[in-house]
Amino acid sequence: MNEAEIRAIVEKVIERMANVEPTGAAQVAVGGDHGGFPLKKYLAEQLTSAGFSVIDCGTYSTDAVDYPDIAAKVAETVAQGKASRGIIVDTAGIGSCMAANKIKGIRAALCYNEKTILNSRVHNNANVLTLGAAYHEPGEALQLAKLWLSTEFEGGRHQKRIDKISALEGCGCKS
Repeated sequence: MNEAEIRAIVEKVIERMANVEPTGAAQVAVGGDHGGFPLKKYLAEQLTSAGFSVIDCGTYSTDAVDYPDIAAKVAETVAQGKASRGIIVDTAGIGSCMAANKIKGIRAALCYNEKTILNSRVHNNANVLTLGAAYHEPGEALQLAKLWLSTEFEGGRHQKRIDKISALEGCGCKS
């Protein structure tokens, strides 16, 4: 996919976002550790204002917490079907992605630009997004989150790969 194709897709998604309001079924679990708290709080407020039903999985201050605990809360909320998708923010986004992917049924993706956002949804059907607060201004992070939430899985040839990822869960494979 070249830059022009990506831009065209982004423009279509942004146009669709402007014309389609999320329904009450658009449940999004959000969470962040102390390093991600300010950005998580901003995203939760903005997504709520945009019509999403947000489930705040913590943390609720800048007091130190362990990111795996928050990542697990968000991922479990999605895995249990209480939210259709989840967003986790920590300082870099890496640790939360690793932790969330340990929960059965979760396909978490660390994304950092429009191209990775689109790939995570269109090809990989990611159901949890992780962002690094240290690498995104609030407005940029909100744009990425909205793009991710409004992008659908393409299915088709990608489904067999998603099935293979799911088959790896609990397989006892050694890396």
